[in-house]
Amino acid sequence: MSRTRGTSRGRRISSLGLAAAVTRVATAALRAEPPGGRERWARTNYAGRSVELYAGPACAFAAATGTARVRPAAGFAVLAAGVCGAYDDVAGAGDPRRGFRAHLTALREGEVTSGAVKLLGISSAGLVAGALLKERAVDKVLAGVVIAGTAHLVNLVDVRPGRAAAAVVALGAPGLLRAGPGAELAAAAVGAALAVLPDDLGELAMMGDTGAHALGAALGTAVVAGNGRAGLVVHAAALVAAAVHGEARGA
Repeated sequence: MSRTRGTSRGRRISSLGLAAAVTRVATAALRAEPPGGRERWARTNYAGRSVELYAGPACAFAAATGTARVRPAAGFAVLAAGVCGAYDDVAGAGDPRRGFRAHLTALREGEVTSGAVKLLGISSAGLVAGALLKERAVDKVLAGVVIAGTAHLVNLVDVRPGRAAAAVVALGAPGLLRAGPGAELAAAAVGAALAVLPDDLGELAMMGDTGAHALGAALGTAVVAGNGRAGLVVHAAALVAAAVHGEARGA
């Protein structure tokens, strides 16, 4: 038993450390040679300060790589969430519309916004990953809701420096105390978040939708891997309530 616990602890530590290291290396590589030029990777934050977006794709790549080592389906969900977030970071940079309602209303009127692409893309990826991670039909659907819902939740709190990364650390830390694949998946999310947190808090960098959605999806897969139906129902209900509350506040 002690050997099994030691092995599980080692895997969690390895997953966390690898995600953190990959995030830092990827950030440095993007900063050294930013694709498309530095202007493309610059944004102005809420306080009017210029920040860089390298942390977003860096932590998304690290989280996708780390989760794929544990469960390939989880890596797929994280990568898809990151790609959809990246599309919205680029294509939706000047779009003032926020929330599900605004983008779905535009979609009904025939306009496909970047937010709608992100919403439908992450939801679809969550359902596909959920179908691969769980066996029974009800659990597959619940898993998809949890993965997509957690991705949305982390992005929802990303309104000030460090909040999204800190939320990932806070929400993922309890999962590190458990054994099994769920703990390893949580470790990948927490490791990537810890790597970007100092620069994020220091208002030097921001994760954007790319990082927030990817890390949220990674947390969601950890929840799915570590819970049975009862746990999935509780998490799914809480995430739906958070989404409704967030939509109401944004209205």
